[in-house]
Amino acid sequence: MSRDRGPRGLRRLGRGVLAAASVTALSLTANGCVVVHGEREVLPAATRAEAAQALRQFTSAYNKADRAYDSSLDADHTTGALAAIDSARLKAGHANHPGGNPSHTPLELTDARFTIPKKAGWPRWFLADAKGNKGGDVRWLLVFTRDGLDETWQVAYLTLVAPGDIPGFRTDRDGWAEAVPADSAELAVPPQELSETYSEYLESGGEDFAAGAHTSDWRALRKKNAARPGLATQYIDEPLTNGDYAPLALRTEDGGALVFFATRHYERQVAAQGASVPTPNEDVLALTKGEIKQSLTMEFVSNEVALDPKRGTDGGKVSVLGRIQGLTSAQGG
Repeated sequence: MSRDRGPRGLRRLGRGVLAAASVTALSLTANGCVVVHGEREVLPAATRAEAAQALRQFTSAYNKADRAYDSSLDADHTTGALAAIDSARLKAGHANHPGGNPSHTPLELTDARFTIPKKAGWPRWFLADAKGNKGGDVRWLLVFTRDGLDETWQVAYLTLVAPGDIPGFRTDRDGWAEAVPADSAELAVPPQELSETYSEYLESGGEDFAAGAHTSDWRALRKKNAARPGLATQYIDEPLTNGDYAPLALRTEDGGALVFFATRHYERQVAAQGASVPTPNEDVLALTKGEIKQSLTMEFVSNEVALDPKRGTDGGKVSVLGRIQGLTSAQGG
């Protein structure tokens, strides 16, 4: 799995509270398609039966890993942003509960719907949209991907979205969906630029994103946290766009796209002279290197799903529908 690494520089000084987040998430048509060799063949990613099997295999592996707090048990079924988040969560859980997860409740995904694009080349991928027994009245969106016929389907993106926010997708007469190229200029923001644009928005604002929980509200929360005395917080928001973190987009009925993308976030807390950084919870401590004295730097990986409208649409702003973020490492100082 490829990873983009390294901060671009600490740019904005604020004050904030510890926002460590670990995700405990998790929890192709009726006519079969034979995938043939050839990078130029335009083919469905999988049959619906294959997609359903991939979802069952993922859920089984996820539950085994969650029960044992053992990341090796689902490592073959996750990649990209989800792998970074999930492996760190399991690592912290194992450190604190080496005998396994005392609060384990098996994830159940039902009422699954599959949106499968027809495309050429690799990776091939599809979207599973299911009802989970965790998280309340939301839909679980899981993007499965693989780079070859002999590889296991892996989940790269996992987000939770309100049922009414999921758009309709453009399909052909056989029910296959349309994958949108990463460099598409037909959208308000090309998918390959969405991670960078979102990172810049979080840092300095702008007009590209509609107001909401993961945009204006998140920026307002940071500003509110800045009022906390005695604890300075520096933020860095970085794009993740390469390899298994590449964005994936599906054409919607209105000509826009539903885009899955990832970002990395750093949060550095520095206590005032004579004070100390608030003691983080046990999961943060399990992922922290070094002794926490006057500073704590936390690294998070986040995966988002957004509606990217067709360029020229009235309003024309990207709406971030869902975001799951997890702490992946920390450094005391």
